[in-house]
Amino acid sequence: MTEQGVRWTADQVLALAPDDASRRAGSKLGAPGPWSGAGCDGRAVWGACKGSGRTPYRTVVDTTGPAYTCSCPSRKFPCKHALGLLLLWAGDPDGTAVPTAGEAPDWAGTWLAGRRARAEAARTAADAGPADPEAARRRAERRAARITAGAQELEQRLADLLRGGLAAAEQAGYGLWEETAARMVDAQAPGLAGRVRELGAIPGSGPGWPVRLLEECALTHLLDRAWLSADRLPDPLAATVRSRVGLSAPPEGPALRDHWLVLAQYDTADSRLTTRRIWLHGRGSGRTALLLSFGAAGRAPQLALPVGAVLDAELRPYTSGGGLRAELVEQFAPPAPAGPPPQGTPVGAALDAYGRALTEDPWLDAWPVTLAHVVPAHAEYGWQLADTDPGPLHREAIPLTRSAQQHPGLWRLIALSGGAPVSVFGEVGHQGFTPLAAWSPEAPGETVPLV
Repeated sequence: MTEQGVRWTADQVLALAPDDASRRAGSKLGAPGPWSGAGCDGRAVWGACKGSGRTPYRTVVDTTGPAYTCSCPSRKFPCKHALGLLLLWAGDPDGTAVPTAGEAPDWAGTWLAGRRARAEAARTAADAGPADPEAARRRAERRAARITAGAQELEQRLADLLRGGLAAAEQAGYGLWEETAARMVDAQAPGLAGRVRELGAIPGSGPGWPVRLLEECALTHLLDRAWLSADRLPDPLAATVRSRVGLSAPPEGPALRDHWLVLAQYDTADSRLTTRRIWLHGRGSGRTALLLSFGAAGRAPQLALPVGAVLDAELRPYTSGGGLRAELVEQFAPPAPAGPPPQGTPVGAALDAYGRALTEDPWLDAWPVTLAHVVPAHAEYGWQLADTDPGPLHREAIPLTRSAQQHPGLWRLIALSGGAPVSVFGEVGHQGFTPLAAWSPEAPGETVPLV
């Protein structure tokens, strides 16, 4: 049976929405009116939603994922019907609109059983390993040779740029960069292709762009040289280099079971791919983990977790990425509704943590940290987060990134603080701090999403 205590809050449901339009549309369907045959058990919620057609849309949510299916034609995950169904369920602790049922109807049970069978088959296949290790080795060698050729070509492109002068980069336009990026894709080095596209976006991007272009060229050159000398690097650094150029590797090492607080979830997209980042924090282990999922252009990734919920789950880490990236191996229960924030640090300690991480991954743009007892404060150059507790030396502050200062989440953070100290989770990097979630001392179990 579904206990009242494990139903999510409306904010957690809306945090799953792939965009604002889905959030608004789902909110309109969070009332009993359009729904019939709704029900739930300890692992799933289902219901039929009346739409514009004769046949209602059949919607099922596996809350242990969560995962979604709906007979509507939407390409979004979750669609507005799944969001509406979850909102109806979340706002119905007495089980009046979404009663507890012994088992799901056939149309919902078939999908749930198939999903769990596929998950079990995937785990079995992963344990079995590649069918032909020798063939896999030969494919890896051929791809490595292509990447090496691409890295050498990119080195020549960077040398030509510096020889001609950075000022010429603005006159050349973006076409040459895109052509170079396409060559890196042909070389099966998507990581290098991504860095090239970032280089192409810098010229003419505002005051100081030549300095930024030179910095990024230096980091790209460093990555090229590291790949070409990977056989002489320490194993952890070599694994990071392989990951940075775009070589994926399966997660390794022992799985870690913990109660994981979902700290934040957000998407980044380009014309080819949508990437979803989900940050988790282990209550027992104290570890921070990053789940990545991907969707083709125009489609949201299917993995979505309610921000602020706690998962009893097992994760398996990847060797690269500073030990942050992990794979969700198994979830043992539906997400519980709330959890306290991680233990935070002062601003100076957060900057030190980022500095230590850079020694293992020089291409790291940001590092996850939780700041404790900070307040938003406005300075002459924009907004920052400042310490309120006096440290052994002095109080410090960190500026927010340009994108964070333009995001509505900043005003949500300012309103939550009201001038009082708060705890804030986010990503610290060379461009500043990006807040992703916050907690007030009055409600430490309530995670407030800022993205």
